[in-house]
Amino acid sequence: MPDTILMEAEERMEHSIIALHKEYATIRSGRANPKMLERVTVDYYGALSPISQIASIQVPEATQIYIKPYDKSLLSKIERAIFAANLGVTPTNDGIGIRISLPPLTEENRKESVKVIHKMAEENKVGIRNIRRDAISDLKKLEKDKKLTEDDSKYYQDEVQKITDKFIEKIDEVFKEKEKDVMSI
Repeated sequence: MPDTILMEAEERMEHSIIALHKEYATIRSGRANPKMLERVTVDYYGALSPISQIASIQVPEATQIYIKPYDKSLLSKIERAIFAANLGVTPTNDGIGIRISLPPLTEENRKESVKVIHKMAEENKVGIRNIRRDAISDLKKLEKDKKLTEDDSKYYQDEVQKITDKFIEKIDEVFKEKEKDVMSI
């Protein structure tokens, strides 16, 4: 039973790291990345759909993204959705697709992006600590119900802390990697 608690905590922490990678993919660095459009949704016949489901997204150049919808009637809707998403880019409709040219990031923009990714990292650390708190409370409940000895409970709580420390360290590594990517010209 306590091993299950450890495994569940570790799995939840792993999901937190995966979510952080996905969040970081939406943050703009020096190169064009189609993932920055992941959060943009378009009204497609009454249903909000991500752009990736209604169009092909390509990166023809390092500073350009090209979106070609499967249904040409969606061009203006996609263009409006990109404007509404406030990504700091201006889409250009060429009648067949939408071209997004990414201007080079200024030093100020880079510093602002680093603040955003730092905030995301801190939020994920809080999530990891919440998972740790839940696991420890489950272990204490087992101890209280006499399903676990006090020594075993202490041992498993220490293991939960070791797992937590490992994942906090991973978050720091992911943050430093993304910070380096954003700050490089």
